[in-house]
Amino acid sequence: MSTQTEKIKELMELRAKARMGGGEKAIEKQHEKNKFTARERINMLLDEGSFEEMDMFVKHRCTNFGMEKKQYLGDGVVTGSGTIGGRLVYVFAQDFTVSAGSLSEMLASKICKVMDIAMKVGAPVIGLNDSGGARLQEGINALAGYAEIFQRNIMSSGVIPQISAIMGPCAGGAVYSPALTDFTFMVEGSSYMFLTGPGPVKAVLGEVVTQEQLGGASVHATKSGVTHFTAKNEEECIAMIKQLFSYIPQNNLEKTPRVTCTDPIDRMEDYLNDIIPDNPNMPYDMYQVIAGIVDNGEFFEVQPNFAKNIIVGFARFNGQSVGIVANQPKQLAGVLDCNSSRKGARFVRFCDAFNIPIVTLVDVPGFLPGTGQEYNAVILHGAKLLYAYGEATIPKVTVTLRKSYGGSHIVMSCKQLRGDLNYAWPSSEIAVMGASGAASVLYAKEAKALKDEGKVEEAKAYMAEKQKEYEDLFANPYQAAKYGYIDDVIEPRNTRFRIIRALAQLENKKLTNPAKKHGNIPL
Repeated sequence: MSTQTEKIKELMELRAKARMGGGEKAIEKQHEKNKFTARERINMLLDEGSFEEMDMFVKHRCTNFGMEKKQYLGDGVVTGSGTIGGRLVYVFAQDFTVSAGSLSEMLASKICKVMDIAMKVGAPVIGLNDSGGARLQEGINALAGYAEIFQRNIMSSGVIPQISAIMGPCAGGAVYSPALTDFTFMVEGSSYMFLTGPGPVKAVLGEVVTQEQLGGASVHATKSGVTHFTAKNEEECIAMIKQLFSYIPQNNLEKTPRVTCTDPIDRMEDYLNDIIPDNPNMPYDMYQVIAGIVDNGEFFEVQPNFAKNIIVGFARFNGQSVGIVANQPKQLAGVLDCNSSRKGARFVRFCDAFNIPIVTLVDVPGFLPGTGQEYNAVILHGAKLLYAYGEATIPKVTVTLRKSYGGSHIVMSCKQLRGDLNYAWPSSEIAVMGASGAASVLYAKEAKALKDEGKVEEAKAYMAEKQKEYEDLFANPYQAAKYGYIDDVIEPRNTRFRIIRALAQLENKKLTNPAKKHGNIPL
């Protein structure tokens, strides 16, 4: 056997060894938990045969606590590039079979390398997280590794899309990388995220809590809003990542992906003409409106179980990827509050960063009142949404369906926040507040005087008359249209066509913000 043949044989053996990660027993343990290995996850995510692995032969450099005797090729993470639907993407997948996927100096350097290359070529990064945390034997080197990753997350933000999938544990400092990325996925029952685990929580606070209760997928999907998507299993999670990927561009210099549209652009849905109830206090389902206007009724919702009074997600109009922000009258009457404001603001800023036009569907009676909201800084959270819309330079099309009152009218992409085309249905009411509240403020003295004279019925009749006056003036879109704040009043069933026409007009929109280092968004 020639020397060259021997060297090639050695290479093949080393590759085979690296692909085994922590060995057969460790892989079996991973499978017993209904979890896939890092390489299996990558194979599911990427187009068949497209994966180009990097740093397969990297080893850690730690000699503390006998670690020099525990070395594995690849050192606990699989990194490289490949394609999804033919589009380039960089990936890293932590390998739990090697030292529980714990982060070492060299493991971090592997992740940083693919992040650096992704920035150079303008391709997204997808991280599949499954790690026991920092490798304790490496001490400060492990912490430095985390910080190196976080710095790259920050520099990549708004330049290339960053997606995190939590496929197992993600605790302590490790949680900050997913938090810095654009979208986070979690798997129900097998993934969790928290800064401080159940042990320290019990020791410090005396609070007994399980990992699932502290940071499981359902907790972060419904209570904290930390995760954007949850999946029943890993296969579903990866399928959802691919679906999200189909809506977003490769980087901040690209336009959004377009697909062939098979849905007529002039399709009308007659039921939209009747969807708004006669009683202004009765709800209807905004999902039905969205389904009636987007291509083929397809809507990919983001954070569906968090702050349900606002709906955000991706759809297509005439094959063009678009972000949708919509109030949901079926939840808290569609009011804005702390959580819905920051949910909406975060989504608007992502769309703006990556050139994705936004369609805003408005039916908002105001901000949720009460000490609970005020003490939790609803002013600042509402200002986030206001800031996000006002800062955005992408095409913005707004349709007001019914209520649009007061400060909530302003923050929902009004004309003065540089809304490009603002439409309204005939059923819309654009005013400082509802007619009942306005009349009670404007004519309180007169009504009180009548009541003081014992004329209770006359007072009621007087207030009803004044309420009707206010309704006649403001419970319609024409007062706003008179001043040009609404560009047109449209027939509801024709909404799809008008939005598509608007987006076509705005395709080559050019708008820039003043030169500055960055703004100071109210955090």
